[in-house]
Amino acid sequence: MRRQTYLLLAMILVSVFACAQDETEPKRGPSTAEERKRFLEVVNKFEKTPLDPGMIPDIDWARKWLEDVPDVNVTVCPTPLGNLLVEDYQYKSRLGVQFTLAMGAYLIQHPDKASDNVSQYLAGVQSALRMYKAILKTKPDAKSKAMEELLDKQADGTLDDFIQKASKLCEDTRAT
Repeated sequence: MRRQTYLLLAMILVSVFACAQDETEPKRGPSTAEERKRFLEVVNKFEKTPLDPGMIPDIDWARKWLEDVPDVNVTVCPTPLGNLLVEDYQYKSRLGVQFTLAMGAYLIQHPDKASDNVSQYLAGVQSALRMYKAILKTKPDAKSKAMEELLDKQADGTLDDFIQKASKLCEDTRAT
């Protein structure tokens, strides 16, 4: 039952974030240096100003770009975000988008880590946590139990182990 739930959540995340990529037939050529620079700027700004409605066109561009480019491929799995996807939290979609975009940013900055899903997930979660803190600066009452649990893991030094275990669940889900 739990495996089916994770599989369903993974499928929802993929469809919501539109980051599934067709590797057999690229829609376009590889990314350009200018595009990668713009993407990194958008991801960084969104992390710092997640409630800025003016970011929507840039986020839409970044999501589409990540979907289309054949040379930056992230593996989307919600498990590293803990229970965020099942939580009724107002900003979970923003955090989920940031998680995914931040993995793309990590791959641009560390192309040698393309096959290291654990480090990608860790980079995505850390960015989502920074975004969550930025949300709380503007809206102190906008707390998420799932994100607070991840912050606790970060504070007590167990976040890396949690991400390692979560990545195994992602692999198990993809294998079924």
